[in-house]
Amino acid sequence: MATRKQKEISELLRREISSIILHELSDPRMGFVTVTRVEVASDYRSAKVYATVRGPGEELRRTLDALTHARGHIQALVADRIKLRHTPVLQFIEDKALLEALRMNQLIDKVRAEDRGLEGCGGCGGRAPVIRCHNTQVWQKC
Repeated sequence: MATRKQKEISELLRREISSIILHELSDPRMGFVTVTRVEVASDYRSAKVYATVRGPGEELRRTLDALTHARGHIQALVADRIKLRHTPVLQFIEDKALLEALRMNQLIDKVRAEDRGLEGCGGCGGRAPVIRCHNTQVWQKC
């Protein structure tokens, strides 16, 4: 569980790193990157920077390579802007949480579509709802 201080430093790092990537890096290998979150270690000496990239998987790999290549420069700029006892060593990682959330939404949409096509649920006495049995006031005959 992250402490309040860790959360504050993580958010501060996220904003600064995002700003640096947007305004001060001009690597042609980089795609449209978004820093989604930063996790700072309990000793504040390292930080995982989670990022997403718009585009195919190859663009993600190239962008993460470019960010890893520029890591020292980014850390130096962060050290100038944020006064901490130790500037965290940055590690850039693909944020798979967004992809997982999209996959879950697709699964939920698929189940909902299957429920709409459900016929004769057995518990509604010959009348089933359009969306789900017993969850709506719109009914149709099973």
